Amino acid sequence: MSFDWDFWVLFGFVGQAMFFMRFFVQWIESERQKKSVIPVSFWYFSLLGTSMLALYALHRKDPVFLVGQSLGFFIYIRNLMLIRKEQKCDDASVS
Repeated sequence: MSFDWDFWVLFGFVGQAMFFMRFFVQWIESERQKKSVIPVSFWYFSLLGTSMLALYALHRKDPVFLVGQSLGFFIYIRNLMLIRKEQKCDDASVS
């Protein structure tokens, strides 16, 4: 099997790296706190990685991969919205 190393293949690998980073930052933060936690950066890496991989799947015209990546997009956005809402409530209670 040979690979054609064009822009899109590199883009796909970078997307995979971004998606991997979400697990890496979650693991590091959990080790620091000595308990399982999900840092905000987990959701940003998830969003970036899934966006890049969805674009890659769109370019490859792979509907299975595209649907698989696209569905997570809404979950990651919603989690970031909930985090932002919680932070605003925390800020308001401190004032």
